[in-house]
Amino acid sequence: MSDAHFLAFQAASGDNHPVHYDREYCRARGMPDMLAHGFQVLIQTAAGAGMFPHQVDDALMGFIEQSSRFLKGVYAGDTLYSALEITELVAQRTTGVVVMRATVRNQRGELVLDGTHKYLLRKRHPDKKGLKP
Repeated sequence: MSDAHFLAFQAASGDNHPVHYDREYCRARGMPDMLAHGFQVLIQTAAGAGMFPHQVDDALMGFIEQSSRFLKGVYAGDTLYSALEITELVAQRTTGVVVMRATVRNQRGELVLDGTHKYLLRKRHPDKKGLKP
């Protein structure tokens, strides 16, 4: 989590609380560095950064639901490792929902975020079964 990540998030979100951009403010309150906003950590789980949207291609209709638990603080200088794991496939008449577990661990292997994502997919034509290779 570089200073550039913090600046970009603050510019995009408009969140101006000093805990997210003022090192001295944070250190005066016993924190090692600037504290990342929870949403700043959450965006590290974006499925578009991986292969999922490319594998489902035009079957992907939308990102329909998300939930997260923020378990530990993330500070400037931390290295984050995110993962998405398909945990459930819910068939519907003409669509389906892919449920994924989203996790983020820091450089010490500590779980800092645990959550779920849900994506709505259009059922493929019978000639096009499964995900693209």
